[in-house]
Amino acid sequence: MSKYLFHGSYTEEGLKGLLKEGGSKRREATEQLVKSLGGTLEAYYFAFGDNDFYLIADAPDNVSASAGSLVANASGAVKVKTVVLLTPEEVDQVVKKTVEYRPPGQ
Repeated sequence: MSKYLFHGSYTEEGLKGLLKEGGSKRREATEQLVKSLGGTLEAYYFAFGDNDFYLIADAPDNVSASAGSLVANASGAVKVKTVVLLTPEEVDQVVKKTVEYRPPGQ
């Protein structure tokens, strides 16, 4: 499983729903979405600032994570962004890769 950070903000419509249902119900609905994709919800937080919420979830693959984000964004209630998270061990593998690269203009 891969780990993802989802963060975003509620639209006016989404805020009305949040006011009606509360935070726990929103977390439950999000957990159901993640489970339906074959994943697990690790953390869900509301926040002040540019983003109204942050969540960390495990999903089977990028396709599953993208499907969840797409459905949530299409609802019109939220604007979600997705970040793929890497473990330190994955970064160990990354730095050992041999890559050929030529910077632009060189």
